[in-house]
Amino acid sequence: MTSIALLVVVFVFDLVAFALAVLAEQRRAKTSFYEDANGRYCIYQPEVATSLGVASLVLLLASQLLIMVATRCLCCGKALTPGTSRSLAIPLFVSCWVTFIIAEICLMAGTVENGYHSRHPPCKALRKGVFGSGAAFVIFTGVISELYYVYYSKATDDFVPDNVNELRMGIY
Repeated sequence: MTSIALLVVVFVFDLVAFALAVLAEQRRAKTSFYEDANGRYCIYQPEVATSLGVASLVLLLASQLLIMVATRCLCCGKALTPGTSRSLAIPLFVSCWVTFIIAEICLMAGTVENGYHSRHPPCKALRKGVFGSGAAFVIFTGVISELYYVYYSKATDDFVPDNVNELRMGIY
């Protein structure tokens, strides 16, 4: 049975993770120069993008863990009924993990690169769009994982053996 409460919690986690990733993109470190008698130095504006990126990364991880625990990661739960729901749940499971890994890599790379500061020129700053691409993959992961959960739940709810008193080798 599909749990609406779980879907709502996962949706809220994904929505907040998306908002934090977009905010991190807007607040990424920017550089300027300072010159004195000893030379030219890099000055970084105070940024919170690193913290926002980590928070987004953790929320996306929590969302993925909730879905995987609820479905027992596809392999350890009840048998799936052959049919459309099962044939959609399996590719959605794989797609969910692929988009999750891409989102986590983007958010982690953005967090690490944004936190790196060099003292002398050339001043390094995070390229525009790293957190933005992570935010896009957060949305993809959220949509795909919720679809996966719905189809998985439907495929497990529909499973009823024909006759439990007989020993049969069927299409299971």
